[in-house]
Amino acid sequence: MTDAFAQASLADRAGKAAARFRLTFHHPAWAYGFILPVALAIAWELAVRAGLVQARLMPPPSRVAETLYGLLRSGDLLTHSAATLTRVGSGFVIGAVAGTLAGAFCGASPAARRLLDPMIQALRAIPSIAWVPLFILWLGIFENSKIMLIAVGVFFPVYLGVLGAIASVDRKLVEVGRAFRLSRAGLVFRILLPAALPEWITALRSGLGLGFMFVVAAEFMGASEGLGYLLVDGQQLGKPDQILAAILAFAVLGKTCDAALVLVTTPLLAWQDRVRDRL
Repeated sequence: MTDAFAQASLADRAGKAAARFRLTFHHPAWAYGFILPVALAIAWELAVRAGLVQARLMPPPSRVAETLYGLLRSGDLLTHSAATLTRVGSGFVIGAVAGTLAGAFCGASPAARRLLDPMIQALRAIPSIAWVPLFILWLGIFENSKIMLIAVGVFFPVYLGVLGAIASVDRKLVEVGRAFRLSRAGLVFRILLPAALPEWITALRSGLGLGFMFVVAAEFMGASEGLGYLLVDGQQLGKPDQILAAILAFAVLGKTCDAALVLVTTPLLAWQDRVRDRL
């Protein structure tokens, strides 16, 4: 009886694995994401060739692809992408750690929230460009000022995400922690942060997206490398194809980093019984 039950269980698991294999390779979900961009590129190319759009201002995708290939073959694309990725990565780590700690502190302590949150919300309203002259004055025109500007952009969405997630934690969970006589730090690290984990990961993704937005402003600050530098160089030299190539490179790099972040954090949410997994 035991052997029969084990064989049935093994067959059931094998059947589910085969079903997942067929779903992944015969109906890849990621392929649907290419439908709209490819359709837009084809329509754009046809519009330029039909004379509906001026190629001088809006070069067709074929010309943008040639520019990207030229940058890739010369090594410039990899050099500029690596510089941008290094700045975003450094700023993201600093901003995410600071935002998580500040959000956890203000979320767990009403007194800290009343003291710090109004000032942080006021600072959040300051445009990114407004920080540029101050950071140049404080940190110079080199990498430190650029990384700090990106860190500021990452900090605020992570802070807000963690603060809001902790504020929405079920009160009963906190009462259980107090019943077990957990300290304030124990409540934060053993109950509040784990309960806020899904919202924290969403906040990290938002912070990463803002990091890529802020890196453009950062690379306007006298950078000689980076995709933002390619944008400025294309504007000064009147190369719309280079500008569009840099924008496309930003999109691909940002999406790749976001997908990597989702891939890394997915095991942390394996305990969730989500409706998305059943649809």
